[in-house]
Amino acid sequence: MEHLINRNVKNIEISGIRKFFNMVADKDDVLSLTIGQPDFYTPDHVKAAAKDAINQNKTTYTHNAGILPLRTAISSFVNTQYDLSYDPKTEIIVTVGASQAIDATLRTILNQGDEVILPGPVYPGYEPLIKLAGGVPVYADTTQNEFKLTSDIIKKHISKHTKCIILPYPSNPTGVTLTKTELQEIAEELKSHDIFILADEIYSELVYDQEHVSIGVFDEVKNKTIIVNGVSKSHSMTGWRIGYLLAPAWLSQHILKVHQYNVSCATSISQYAALEALTNGLTDSVYMKEQYKMRREFVYSRLTKMGIEVVKPDGAFYFFPKFPISEMSSFDLAIKLVNMAKLALVPGDAFSVYGQGFLRLSYAYDMDTLEKGMDQLEQFLVENILN
Repeated sequence: MEHLINRNVKNIEISGIRKFFNMVADKDDVLSLTIGQPDFYTPDHVKAAAKDAINQNKTTYTHNAGILPLRTAISSFVNTQYDLSYDPKTEIIVTVGASQAIDATLRTILNQGDEVILPGPVYPGYEPLIKLAGGVPVYADTTQNEFKLTSDIIKKHISKHTKCIILPYPSNPTGVTLTKTELQEIAEELKSHDIFILADEIYSELVYDQEHVSIGVFDEVKNKTIIVNGVSKSHSMTGWRIGYLLAPAWLSQHILKVHQYNVSCATSISQYAALEALTNGLTDSVYMKEQYKMRREFVYSRLTKMGIEVVKPDGAFYFFPKFPISEMSSFDLAIKLVNMAKLALVPGDAFSVYGQGFLRLSYAYDMDTLEKGMDQLEQFLVENILN
């Protein structure tokens, strides 16, 4: 009866990241730098708040949009950190991770055949959600522009079918972000278009050499902008599954309907944990960010000394180095690296066709692991590519 399955579901595949990770997961002798997950524990005070919530029997359904204290804390947090102003009662929805926020948004705004512009290479989770909502992903090649989807590139891809543009910065898999000037230029370009902007800013607290700027600060596009964020990366709470979206009231009321019928509400216990994170844990990310920055400097130094072409990331915890492998695919190179060097990096073509020739390296690992990984990579390159 497989022919009865929704064709949109049949035509999507498991994430290339997970597919590759699952292939090497049972290889005990392989050092993996594949997964984009903080290697720090959730802060103790956040875990304590969750235990208190359980003991106080805060285990019921909440408001569909999330408990008001959490939405109020989110409003205060984004205002203090990023100069964003959103009403906690009408413009903020607490979601089951950032991924569910993206899914609910796309299902709200897309009709069959609507186009969504997104940078290539890019996190592979967007394309399936676009397709499941009936949309058409339109990849814009950013490989010659330091992986930045800037206004000049966006302009070339806008058509009469364009409904949305995704700005995922800081970026997974490249770690780059956009400057305030670049965002201003995008705002100027889009202010006269009836096109939504979906800004995935989940890595906003992990920006190293500049302040994170949100597209939501520009009044000319705020009414058409949806901002997605969460506590997964900032507070090492990936498994708690708490994200949130910010959108103008006229739009959020429609997204809330999709969210309501999809999940009812985010988990109550996780909401109270997130409340603690965003009230008494505002500096929790500082130490983690310092460690990531130190690791970034180390890995960047090693890669450049190897002669590898790489754009230095502005944030997140990824490198996306390019390898001289015209005779093979990124996937084949990654398999060869596993078999010959006992090192796992994610194939770049998991992030669209524009990732061909690249591998993603996560530095969300301790320094000992990174040092071993760089040694193994260097030996592999010397023996197989650079000689």
